[in-house]
Amino acid sequence: MVQSEMSFYNSSQSSSYKQQPILYIVVPCYNEEEVFTLTVEHLTEVMTSMVQEQLVSRESRLMFVDDGSRDATWLQIAAARRENPWVTGLKLARNAGHQKALLAGLMYAKEFADCVVSMDADLQDDTGVVRDFVLRYREGYDVVYGVRRSRETDTWFKRWSAEKFYKLMQRMGVNTVYNHADYRLMSKRALEHLAEYKEVNVFLRGIVPLIGFRTTVVEYDRHERAAGESKYPLKKMLSFAWEGITSFSVKPMRIVTMIGFLSLGASLLAAIYALMSKIMGMTVSGWTSLMVSVWFIGSIQLLALGVIGEYIGKIYNEVKHRPLYVIDEVLHEQPSAAAAPWKEAGWKE
Repeated sequence: MVQSEMSFYNSSQSSSYKQQPILYIVVPCYNEEEVFTLTVEHLTEVMTSMVQEQLVSRESRLMFVDDGSRDATWLQIAAARRENPWVTGLKLARNAGHQKALLAGLMYAKEFADCVVSMDADLQDDTGVVRDFVLRYREGYDVVYGVRRSRETDTWFKRWSAEKFYKLMQRMGVNTVYNHADYRLMSKRALEHLAEYKEVNVFLRGIVPLIGFRTTVVEYDRHERAAGESKYPLKKMLSFAWEGITSFSVKPMRIVTMIGFLSLGASLLAAIYALMSKIMGMTVSGWTSLMVSVWFIGSIQLLALGVIGEYIGKIYNEVKHRPLYVIDEVLHEQPSAAAAPWKEAGWKE
């Protein structure tokens, strides 16, 4: 009886994957007016092609999340919404940051979609790979990671820093997928479990692997940025790496603790040296006590402040329970009143 129920569950689950899923492609945007039009064109071609192949449902959509842009990005999203039936928009009240803007789009899209693909607006991620994502999803995978095949197009420094970043994350105990950014597909149930992670410091590259379920990888070649400037200069990349490490690992605190112990050991050696100098008459009055106290008190302070400060900082951010983002405006039809893109495009049922 149990086996029959399990077989029924597995068959019904696999059949749901084989049906044409409703796909949402979520694209966070921050000052992307120079590349937005080209991005819409590329993604519209991808979506149209998959619908015609009957890989995804005709209710699929492109969702652009405006992360408090200071240029005309939102105006372009609104204009594209009026002209392109695939396009929907989500406007945040202020700049929340890439990860939180992406999370806002994912959380909104999961209410309507069977699966969601996330990608950046700069067209560096190969849009043709979305089709491969969907095929893997229809095979039963809940999370499909887009992984760069190589970094030959990067500068030497970019390639070196990226490799060091992933290695550092692994050594710090953070489980990430090598050469994977935020180009991935997630099923509805994976997104529902993602919603249960309530931490303030959002680092999706570390959170998604914690969810589990069936995962796979699709390799692709990353292109040059189509237009505009990178939104991740070196300073922001370092800050992003630090947020990821401190959100998922306590090793930085342990490193500070080890530094404190090393400093304490050095202070003991300094104390021995100071006492020997005192005995041999090689010091002036008060020098011994000053050296010993500076070294000893300094090491203890470093040890205490490092450990306590890190815990307090994390607790301070978490206990406030402030919203991660505020949605200002939505350009999205409800399913009951949904526009029919295939009819507007002149297709037949």
